[in-house]
Amino acid sequence: MTKPHQMLHLLLGMLLLIAVAPSISEGAISSPYKKSKSQSTAEASTRGTSSAVFPLSGDVYPNGLYYVTMNIGNPAKPYYLDVDTGSDLTWLQCDAPCRSCSKVPHPLYRPTKQKLVPCSDPICSALRQCEAAQCDYEVQYADQGSSLGVLVSDAFTLRLTNSSTVRPTLAFGCGYDQQLSNPNAPASTDGVLGLGGGKVSIMSQLKDQGATRNVVGHCLGRNGGGFLFFGDDLVPYSKVTWAPLSLRSKNYSPGSASLYFGGKSLGVKQMDVVFDSGSSYTYFTSQAYQALVSAVKSDIGDKLKVASNDPSLPLCWKGQKPFKSISDVRKYFKSVVLSFVNGKKSLLEIPPDNYLVVTEYGNACLGILNGSEVGLKDFSVIGDITLQDLMVVYDNENGQIGWIKTACDRLPNADSEGAGFGLDGLCRDILNEDCNIYSALFG
Repeated sequence: MTKPHQMLHLLLGMLLLIAVAPSISEGAISSPYKKSKSQSTAEASTRGTSSAVFPLSGDVYPNGLYYVTMNIGNPAKPYYLDVDTGSDLTWLQCDAPCRSCSKVPHPLYRPTKQKLVPCSDPICSALRQCEAAQCDYEVQYADQGSSLGVLVSDAFTLRLTNSSTVRPTLAFGCGYDQQLSNPNAPASTDGVLGLGGGKVSIMSQLKDQGATRNVVGHCLGRNGGGFLFFGDDLVPYSKVTWAPLSLRSKNYSPGSASLYFGGKSLGVKQMDVVFDSGSSYTYFTSQAYQALVSAVKSDIGDKLKVASNDPSLPLCWKGQKPFKSISDVRKYFKSVVLSFVNGKKSLLEIPPDNYLVVTEYGNACLGILNGSEVGLKDFSVIGDITLQDLMVVYDNENGQIGWIKTACDRLPNADSEGAGFGLDGLCRDILNEDCNIYSALFG
């Protein structure tokens, strides 16, 4: 496993590259496939939208990611997927057969030739230009990881908040050749859940099939776990801080922001920002990072000493004795604030809890990193550490992004537009493994 600060894992959909992948070997699933009428209309009964909610596992430190269990296939089988709002394509490591795969938590997904998405399918056209029988893909990410494979389609089992169960047939990548930063280490997940706003995103497909509205949100628990939701039943619209999505970005961006520390401007006023749950930490542009580090160091003075021997993150501090938790250290630090120019008083306050990590060595480390060191030059990335204990809503229906402080270890109450629900409704007709997780998290 790579060190957490190296895990800018599966960062941004705008960095996704499409290329022609070689055909899968003879005898596997290289035959053309035409979607049957029964499959393309299988979800006609699901018209009329509701929401689906899923418990999350993982944390910022030491795991460096949050993941969700998705039940895929018929019969449904569980797979752990990295929750990534910074990319569009969902994919699983796949036995097609596999050319280069890491050890994953569950048996590799095994497609059949009937599951292949043909070149003529509109979902393939949205992904790339295609002239072969099958729809090949290649995605490359900012951390130099990649997945090569072929597009397939299969049933996703979703329990909705209106007590119904739907099994829409969704397209995703069957990845038979993965290049990972540490290919010999066991993977924490079976693949990636791409939740961006593009046509191939799971959310766009669910919207097209009438299963849910094109709204996705997450609540990442500060102590690990949390929940993910599709649709807007959970969204307390009147209480959320909203900012319009920038039309200049293909990602979830509230546009430009000014940067403040301790209530004082740091002189950074045109800071383009992207929200990305696929990034463990937050990355500022070089100018913003240097300004912040200078301000933090000046404010701390000699109250803490730099811990130069902590390999966890680039900049750490130590006290007279090891820190046990953030509560031991937050008094030495002040809040960072982003003020977005696109929204009406759209402020994102980042308290010390949302930018510091207390490591296994008992030091407090800065979880905001220099984006220029990982190839980010023109924009800053708000990652998981900053999104903890916030409900973040990516509202593609209304072209806006919003956030509200909340405890992510329990489901919130939606306002009057929402549909309340409980564990009994969630736990009917879903895998026992998932139901146990729901009970542990929200019971």
